Amino acid sequence: MRVDDRPVVTSEAPRYRMFDGVLATVEDVFNLIAASSILILMLMAVAQIFLRTLFNAPIPGFIDITEQAMAVFTFMGIAYCQRVGGHIRMEIVLGSLRGRTLWIAEFLGVLVILIVVVTLVTGSWFHFLRAWQLGDSTIDIGLATWPSKLLVPVAMTLLCLRLLMQLYGYGRLIADPSRVPVAVPVVLNVEEEARREIDEALGDGTDEEARR
Repeated sequence: MRVDDRPVVTSEAPRYRMFDGVLATVEDVFNLIAASSILILMLMAVAQIFLRTLFNAPIPGFIDITEQAMAVFTFMGIAYCQRVGGHIRMEIVLGSLRGRTLWIAEFLGVLVILIVVVTLVTGSWFHFLRAWQLGDSTIDIGLATWPSKLLVPVAMTLLCLRLLMQLYGYGRLIADPSRVPVAVPVVLNVEEEARREIDEALGDGTDEEARR
């Protein structure tokens, strides 16, 4: 699975790609924050072990901080994962489909996901409001819980935008299957996937040497 970034010569491409580029930048920032939070938590865990073992002085509220940080690395990278097709997919059926039939199946799948995510956005937003109004906090150090709960609807809203973007991408392919896929995951066969992984691991230079 990959996202096709080949140039498309159509009148709609500049607007379509501009919005996709802006959205992708936001997703990259969110994903970077999520990855950074994991690194910070790992360093805090190491510090927690050393401080507790050597000085009997653990980091105050370490469990509370970890619980609140889970929302960061769990949800902030979800739109990025959807964009690059990094989530787990069952492609036994999709891999055998071609042309308009494939794009219709992809469109329906993304539509179902969008309906579920919109429901989650609504529920998580009310969950945040309840925590905000009640002044909910953690037990140990009294850390406010509303920031982490706010991250969920925000990250899910970003995912909704990505899903809408993909619905449009699949819609244009349903209308004209001869178009080049843009900003939508594309199913690769085993050989194409292996070649892509080799290119990513060894770089573009290997292709030039092979052509020589």
